[in-house]
Amino acid sequence: MNRKDFIKNIGLLTAAGLTVPELMLADESEVSYSKKLKKIGVQLFSVPAGLEKDFEVTITSLAYMGFKEIELFGPYPYSAQSAKDRWAAITPMLGFSGSGYFGKSEAYVKSIFDANGLTIPAMHTDLDTLEQNMESLGKAAKVLGFEYVILPAIPEERRKNLDDYKKMADSFNAIGIAAKREGIKFAYHNHGYGLSEVDGQVPLDMLLDRTDPELVFLEMDLFWTIAGRADPIAYLKRYSGRYRSMHVKDMKAIKHFAGDGGDPSQWIALFPNMVSAGEGVVDLKTIIPVALKNGVNHFFVEQDMVQNPALALKSSFDYLSSI
Repeated sequence: MNRKDFIKNIGLLTAAGLTVPELMLADESEVSYSKKLKKIGVQLFSVPAGLEKDFEVTITSLAYMGFKEIELFGPYPYSAQSAKDRWAAITPMLGFSGSGYFGKSEAYVKSIFDANGLTIPAMHTDLDTLEQNMESLGKAAKVLGFEYVILPAIPEERRKNLDDYKKMADSFNAIGIAAKREGIKFAYHNHGYGLSEVDGQVPLDMLLDRTDPELVFLEMDLFWTIAGRADPIAYLKRYSGRYRSMHVKDMKAIKHFAGDGGDPSQWIALFPNMVSAGEGVVDLKTIIPVALKNGVNHFFVEQDMVQNPALALKSSFDYLSSI
């Protein structure tokens, strides 16, 4: 969609739950880009309702905000049935059901991204698909061009104790080998669980220490790390070179999970505490340079199901462009 068509169809944005600030209608030459963060990205879980209503217009709006990279979330047509069932169980709490390609073909999705100058460095997918169907992920990578397949969360039934985390480390190493065989890389995105001591050990530390740094990479979620009472800078330094991407989120106030952060209801309860980057209390001006120094090269804004995404996400983009 060219600029003229975009403006002609701008009314669709309202139907998609988006509004358009003046800057989005400016010429591309007027859009400011980061000098330090060359390609600021966005995780599509920030705008699922818009994508469900009008995929093309919503993607175009993200490009007009200035974003250059996209991170997808599953399940996808080739995802394990267990992942689809799990997603169907949680969507009533979320208020939408779309995911993956939102009913479009891979080729169509790629064409829309290409038309808007967007690339897809990474995609989120589920554990069963990673363990059982890496070949399909490899085929998708050849079409879409992504480098990383990322596990967003370990299923609750597979992280009940330290022995489960030991088994998960073995599984992660096997997934890493399978991903490498397909020419892609595997990474794990942390939530807030596994960050508190259990029998004298921190489960996440044990998991990371037992996995091969050449096969298992990491994506830090700042919001969940802090909500789980952990220090993001300490993890970036301790596992320097393994963190390749980051979900950049800010907090209205420092708040922690009511429990161990182990289930979606606790995650969703903290969604209202998310604010645009630079509008909260997270010290992004310190954390971002540390992340850059220690190997992070993809920064995805994620404001889960944010209200008024065009304003909120653009605010995050502008802030990250300024630091």
